[in-house]
Amino acid sequence: MSEKTEKTEPRLSVFKTYKLYVGGKFPRSESGRVYEVTDSKGNWLANAPQSSRKDARDAVVAARKAFGGWSGATAYNRGQVLYRVAEMLEGRKEQFVREVAEAEGLSRAKAAAVVDAAIDRWVWYAGWTDKIAQVVGGANPVAGPYFNLSSPEPTGVVAVLAPQDSSFLGLVSVLAPVIATGNTAVVVASAKAPLPALSLGEVLATSDVPGGVVNILSGATAELGAPLAAHQDVNAIDLAGAGAELAKELEIAAADNLKRVLRPQPVDYSATPGIDRMTAFLETKTVWHPTGALGASGSSY
Repeated sequence: MSEKTEKTEPRLSVFKTYKLYVGGKFPRSESGRVYEVTDSKGNWLANAPQSSRKDARDAVVAARKAFGGWSGATAYNRGQVLYRVAEMLEGRKEQFVREVAEAEGLSRAKAAAVVDAAIDRWVWYAGWTDKIAQVVGGANPVAGPYFNLSSPEPTGVVAVLAPQDSSFLGLVSVLAPVIATGNTAVVVASAKAPLPALSLGEVLATSDVPGGVVNILSGATAELGAPLAAHQDVNAIDLAGAGAELAKELEIAAADNLKRVLRPQPVDYSATPGIDRMTAFLETKTVWHPTGALGASGSSY
């Protein structure tokens, strides 16, 4: 008897629908708009949501709601959460290698090196969460019978314009220091290469990061940067992904409520970072407490 050969029907590809990450959920843009994302050769990769001003405002509301719990968590706990992000990225490395290679026109080997560096960067900042206070805080010598202690505190909601040309390592390098110190973030992904950032939202959602701590938007940087810079409930803004002209406009808008502003500057994101991006979004609280008057015998009280 002859065996019958079964014909296999061609399988349809399952294309990924990229969405925003706001408040721990994955909404489409309220505008319903999308824009085409292409690789370095102009080949279509996906349609990314084109966020609106309303999406930006929603992200700020989510970030403010999450701020109390995240800033109130222990520094050690925040370090554990950031390390968990690195663990989850390690498990999904192949996906990010592909997305970074397509986004930045890199070979697979170079993209793998970028992803490895981004994962290591999460680990690096995870280690700093419970150490930064000892570096930038401490007891101050004063002329008087007082204890004078300074300690850093997070500034609040930080808008982050991610670098345009470093879609993943640059993104991690500007986002991780913001949340490591207890701030919450509204991130505007690279306009031309948003897919690694949107995929990062999927990792954050499964990495014990509370909803609203990180909110990721995709779309035109200028269109989203303007409402964030002028927003009265945004405490600081990182202009890493803004050009010189746009940065000047946003800095003027940010002055309305005295936001902290980190100006764009040339950065080698592959180099080991310092602590400047952490300290940029910290406030210093100083507490005075009397030690008691010293008597003639030298004893207090």
